Amino acid sequence: MKRQFICLLILAFFPLVTASAINRDPNGVNVNSSGATTVFITFGGLNNQVPVEAFWCGELIPAAPDIGFKCDPSTIFGVLPIRFDQSRYSGQTGFTDIMSIPPSVARRAYQAAQDGSKSSFFYVRRFVSTVGRPDEFVFVTCRMAGGGARVPFSLVDVRLAFDVNQTVLSVKEGERPPSLNAGIVYNGTGRLKGRWEVVKPGDEPPQERDLLTEATLPVEERPLQRRYTELDRFNVFLPPTGKYVLKGPDAARLPKEVTGLYQVLLRIEASDDKEADSSLDRAGAGTGIVHAGAVAGFPLPVLRYYVGSARGDLVLLTNDLQQLLPLDRAVIAPDQTIDFSWSENLSVSFYQLEVRNSHQQTVLSAILKPGLAMYRAPAWLKEKAADGFLTWRITAIDPSGKETASTEWRTLKIGKL
Repeated sequence: MKRQFICLLILAFFPLVTASAINRDPNGVNVNSSGATTVFITFGGLNNQVPVEAFWCGELIPAAPDIGFKCDPSTIFGVLPIRFDQSRYSGQTGFTDIMSIPPSVARRAYQAAQDGSKSSFFYVRRFVSTVGRPDEFVFVTCRMAGGGARVPFSLVDVRLAFDVNQTVLSVKEGERPPSLNAGIVYNGTGRLKGRWEVVKPGDEPPQERDLLTEATLPVEERPLQRRYTELDRFNVFLPPTGKYVLKGPDAARLPKEVTGLYQVLLRIEASDDKEADSSLDRAGAGTGIVHAGAVAGFPLPVLRYYVGSARGDLVLLTNDLQQLLPLDRAVIAPDQTIDFSWSENLSVSFYQLEVRNSHQQTVLSAILKPGLAMYRAPAWLKEKAADGFLTWRITAIDPSGKETASTEWRTLKIGKL
């Protein structure tokens, strides 16, 4: 009561300082008290302001001389991890934020409630003025609940796998690859709809934004995601049970006639879910409702397979760091693009691709995020191979910056086949 009285007193005497100009919708939401939760939030009314960090906390205090209410430092549960920050500007004065609550934050909030604190906590975004005005803090109330029907429909974990118990080898051109599925962990309830697509050798590889679910993107970005060859569509209702195994497309439809690396993509479309909707009108960011059912705070994984004849195998993604393409001693035509690809290790934070010339001089070094496992080299790389030869390798880097694994050096030649 004492803290609430102080807040009201400050608002009465300093209305111009504490009155928030930035609106948001939703301003309160049910969240899973025992696991991760993802929520689509629209902020509107930004005026020469840029968003910075976001915190979760148990109590708020006046932000004066800044605007709004900020987290009480003694009750902070966590900060939005950079890897989960999928926020983007939207429209002219809007900002789309994807609030991805880690299980660690939910656990701390639950423990605080057990110790006598409120069963709700707060998500606070700070906005900094670019013209010298005070910072502005905007909060969203998170009400702890189960992961059932009253929590926004969101995906919190997705894993793709072929229906085999070990790495599949000796599947040559024309042979049928194994079936596949997607194991999905989710909150809420709603319709899971979308499609399976395949990226064929020579296609422009997907970028990280292409791998997000449609509901994770601002409305104006949703039609801009790359489209690939469609294999199958699905539209299923997910009850509030939290787990579902989605059957993949008919394995007979997976391409296998041409040698090269293929990528199978799970594309999830936005669905109409009342608990996940965001009103542009209430946020002051436009008109209408943004449907955000099946939002996810991470790029969906990609399932890869390699069809070959000389080395004759179909290579699937494993936990071991392996080079896939180009093959060792491969010959790349002068007018052909160079696509480097590798299998992923699930504990890796970054990958480093290194390319050297025949004098052991590094001519290309790229730090790459996990999730794509592919890099299309710039056209000028071929010019660095004075005698036509290059070598390359992949190194895995953990969160501390330590190298945890590295492949052997492979050789490739630029020239006529």
